[in-house]
Amino acid sequence: MNDLLFYFETGFLHVLDWSAIDHLLFFCALTIVYTFKDIKTVFWVVTFFTFGHTLSLILSTSNIVNPPPKLIEFLIPSTIILTALHNIIFYKKNQNSFFEYIFSIFFGLIHGFGFGNYFEMLTDSLDLKAIPLIGFAVGVEMSQLIIVFVILIINTISIQINLLIESKISHLFQAKLVSVIIILLSLNLIYEMI
Repeated sequence: MNDLLFYFETGFLHVLDWSAIDHLLFFCALTIVYTFKDIKTVFWVVTFFTFGHTLSLILSTSNIVNPPPKLIEFLIPSTIILTALHNIIFYKKNQNSFFEYIFSIFFGLIHGFGFGNYFEMLTDSLDLKAIPLIGFAVGVEMSQLIIVFVILIINTISIQINLLIESKISHLFQAKLVSVIIILLSLNLIYEMI
């Protein structure tokens, strides 16, 4: 039970770590277009991301797939940029939950490979890695849902303030503006890698 809690905490803090801004930027880009009325879709998008993230950990710790770390370091901010660009270009025009779920699994795979080496070091001496994977995956999922919940609260407050003051600024405009900021921050992450 102590092992399960240790890996739960590791997964939980992995996402909420301020130095791991890539997770925060990704989930902001992923959910900035939504409100609480979309909670079911948001939940499944986040959960499918966790499935992808966990699958890549399984693949990397089993030495089935181990992409070059430099490639993954480049792809992680690229997924953030693509998600933010999707917000700007397609903002809920042709919302397709199936596409969003596939998108989330694929991007989860990429983000999970970014943590694969560290996770392998944590579990290197263990013969059975199922408990660490379960604990870590549940911790990741819980922290992601917290981030998403906070973003949905901020979106709701913003929409209510705009209605209250009869602002001409729409949620669409705000989501696109935040997406542009996310793109700039993600480009900076790529620039720092070079």
